[in-house]
Amino acid sequence: MNEEKKENNQIDIGEVDAKAVLEKFDRESSVRQFTGKRKIIVRYMLIGYSIFALWTNVVVTLPEQIKRASFIAIAIFIAFILFPARRKYTQMVDHIHWYDLVLGSVGAAAFFYYVVNFHEIAARAGMYTPFEIFVGIVGIVILLEICRRAVGLPIVIVVLGFIIYTFYSGFSYRRIVVHLFYTMEGVIGIPLGVCSTFIVLFILFGAFLEKTGVGQFFIDVANSIAGFATGGPAKVAVISSALEGMVSGSSVSNTVGSGSFTIPMMKKIGYRPEFAAAVEATASTGGQIMPPIMGAAAFLMAEITGIPYSNIVIAAFLPAFLYFTGIFLMIHFEAKKLGLRGLDRKDIPNFAKLMLKKGFLLIPLVVIIYLMMTGFTPAMAAFYSIVSAIIVSMFRKDTRITFKSAGDALENGARNTIGVAIACSVAGIIIGTVTLTGIGLELATGLLNLSGGIPIIALFLTMIACIILGMGVPTTANYVIMATITAPIVVRLGIPLMAAHMFVFYFGIVADITPPVALAAYAGAAIAKSNPLKTAITATRLAITAFIIPYIFALSPNLLLTPEVLSNPMALLETVFIIITSLVGMFGIAAGMEGFMFKLMPFWQRIAVIVGGLLLIYPGWVTDLLGFGLVGAVFAYQYFTGRTGGARPATVS
Repeated sequence: MNEEKKENNQIDIGEVDAKAVLEKFDRESSVRQFTGKRKIIVRYMLIGYSIFALWTNVVVTLPEQIKRASFIAIAIFIAFILFPARRKYTQMVDHIHWYDLVLGSVGAAAFFYYVVNFHEIAARAGMYTPFEIFVGIVGIVILLEICRRAVGLPIVIVVLGFIIYTFYSGFSYRRIVVHLFYTMEGVIGIPLGVCSTFIVLFILFGAFLEKTGVGQFFIDVANSIAGFATGGPAKVAVISSALEGMVSGSSVSNTVGSGSFTIPMMKKIGYRPEFAAAVEATASTGGQIMPPIMGAAAFLMAEITGIPYSNIVIAAFLPAFLYFTGIFLMIHFEAKKLGLRGLDRKDIPNFAKLMLKKGFLLIPLVVIIYLMMTGFTPAMAAFYSIVSAIIVSMFRKDTRITFKSAGDALENGARNTIGVAIACSVAGIIIGTVTLTGIGLELATGLLNLSGGIPIIALFLTMIACIILGMGVPTTANYVIMATITAPIVVRLGIPLMAAHMFVFYFGIVADITPPVALAAYAGAAIAKSNPLKTAITATRLAITAFIIPYIFALSPNLLLTPEVLSNPMALLETVFIIITSLVGMFGIAAGMEGFMFKLMPFWQRIAVIVGGLLLIYPGWVTDLLGFGLVGAVFAYQYFTGRTGGARPATVS
């Protein structure tokens, strides 16, 4: 089989140990791998957890406190079995440490105590016994420990900082414990509520969709669209990762999933290993901002802001389009500079035949979008989409979901949910401390004072805060932290609510490719066998548009196509002009960053087009005219003095 692949000039990725890479960089997959009976027991525990989530969302109606506390209690118990205290113990084992069982049982018992005694505690109207305070302390401490294991240390450090500040503000430990553990403004707050209702079903939908083979279908579609183009494999990586990333909900797992195929392809045609890994990491991270799903953050944003889901999806479209256009331009100029070609057409699938053969795999995505747009709750939309995925999988034998693969989907869905549930519950602590102390207002005031009241400086400082707070945090918990801490700062600048939340969400997400904690870039580097830090720096350069676009819609909110803009012809015309200036600006910045347009660019030309590009992005007639002048002048000079000069021959890695 391998020899046959080589004869057909196809990429053999058998040597890429994607699972090992994922375990190294993604804690959601860095779990103990059990053998024998214990493997079967853990499998059925995970399947049971998924069934429990379906039951509580589709079959019965429980009080939210009981539903959320039960959801996190089970997650904690399973997590202590799956996630070791130290990562080096993730190899195949046939036992579970006794202390993990004890910690998992005690942590689950703390939350189940609240479940069992919920009505009695509620009836006492705020009167808590010393034992209940002790239970709350135990529950919070164990939750933080399993968060360290399952999600990582950065978010735990942030949470501990907020808790310490709460004590510093003069609140008693009793008041803090009650607020964080027993109210719906702490660990069982909005983030966990969204996770237990929407996100878990969305993750299950993604798991069932994966079993239909949709991941390979996305790669084949991308190949058929862009494989033949200049530097084709890199453009294939962008398209396939954008499609997969919006469903996967994880920049790292998406980087490994599609990168194990696309990175070797890019290296084969001549891209440097650092560049190949950076392209995949940047595109996979962009999948988190790709509508209509945005890695499940769209559901959270709708819940937190009160803005309809349909409006959020429409608002996210143009920024995502500009983001991926910017990456495409960088890839194109790099390929032209190196003299790279695309794939041989005989190795590229035919788009029409591919759609006729497996186009039905897109039906579940159409179903979930239609249901969400027509007013169904995210939970019911996800449930019906799961059903549709099972039905359409029956159309072909090679896509069919069997009883075993359905079990695999339930198991994988639960496994991927555990880390997200814990992260959301811990993020609730941040919300709780903010509502208890009012620190959010103080942070906003302090940052505005530091900026001197100048909006662009305040936005820049907010960007830095978002990148720091977002490092190593999963997409959903990442957005919760941004929405709680940094979004109010942007709103106080007079920027509309939608634009403010999109601004902080973007910068929280790009933390996955920003040094020093660039997990997606490091995962790509492990596959490409490239230098991790150089890969992260290259990814940051490729994603330069991600650092610019939020400023565009913060300063020009019309780009988000709000209902007010869509109903106003003049506002729409202004939006079209913003898009044109932004595209020309990104063209100039991409060419300047790569040092190539129609031929190699000397230093002065690079500076001119970068400055011109930045001027075009800042709204205003004067800046737009200056920007068009600079970019246009260099474009004309490059065009008329030799469009083919300066390309270097490709070197195969």
